[in-house]
Amino acid sequence: MIDREALRQACLSQKGVFEDFPFGPEAAVYKVANKMFALIPVNTSPASISLKCDPTFAEILRQSYPAITPGYHLNKKHWNSIVVDGTIPDDELLEMIDQSYRLVFKSLPKRVREELA
Repeated sequence: MIDREALRQACLSQKGVFEDFPFGPEAAVYKVANKMFALIPVNTSPASISLKCDPTFAEILRQSYPAITPGYHLNKKHWNSIVVDGTIPDDELLEMIDQSYRLVFKSLPKRVREELA
């Protein structure tokens, strides 16, 4: 089962991503060009992650997995919070991180996307 450090590394492996703590030391935020695509609480057990998601797909995921709920303290239409309790296959969880990154990346101005490419 994937752990908090593996989630962190999956986020940081995306092009142009950096880790930030704008809400204090309790939550690591992962951004591309200053736009957040993931948030990982630092001291939760089990680990969890919040990810941006297409609203329709977000609903499908919530209906498919009890471990996925509307984003905690985030726009519940566009964000999911995911408890990493082993009920979601690791490869699907990693794909959700990739999708969140791509969703934010494609919303960036063309100039910024080209600089990062």
